[in-house]
Amino acid sequence: MSAIPTAYRTIIDPLIAVARDIAERGEQLVPVAFVGNLTTGLTYPVMMNAASDEAKDNSAEVVRHLAAIHEADFVFVIMDAWGLPPEKMARHQEIIERYGSIGASPYRIDVAVFSLETRHGLWVAQVQFRPKGVSKKKRTFGVPEFQHFTEAQGRFVDLLPVKDAADGPGGTLH
Repeated sequence: MSAIPTAYRTIIDPLIAVARDIAERGEQLVPVAFVGNLTTGLTYPVMMNAASDEAKDNSAEVVRHLAAIHEADFVFVIMDAWGLPPEKMARHQEIIERYGSIGASPYRIDVAVFSLETRHGLWVAQVQFRPKGVSKKKRTFGVPEFQHFTEAQGRFVDLLPVKDAADGPGGTLH
C-alpha cells in the first residue's frame, strides 16, 4: 500500500491547508501532532515543544500517552524544519559530521514536514518553503508528496500504542 487511505486524506488535507495559510500569513508552523481515533471520529491536537532534544523527547512522550488513552488509529504531525536539497541528501551524514547539524550547514533549506503514522505504515512528506510574493516573511509550499515507509526510526515515530496482533489494523478506512 503506497497511497494514503482516503479516510486519512479526508482528515489531513484540511490540516495541510491550514498549515499553508499560517505560512502564507508570515507565521512559523508551531510543531503540532493530531492524535485521532477513526472509530470515535475524534482528533486531539497536541502542541509540541521543539526547543531542545529533551523538549522534543517530552513532547513525543505526551503524544504517545494521549494516543494510548484515546486508542488512537493515527498520529499526524506538522512542523517547520530544516532539510537538505535533494542533490545533498546522499551527503547527509557527512554534512552532519562536518557542521554538527543540518541547521548549522550552509546547505539547509526551510521545509514543512508532514508525517502520518497509522496501523498501515508511516507516510512522510517534506516540502520546501518558497517566498509568497515579495514579502520577506510570508511563504508558501507546494503539494506534499508523501512517501510510504515500512520501517523508520526517530523520536517522532512509533507514537501509536501497540495493539494486539490478533486485532489487526485499527479503524475504518472506507
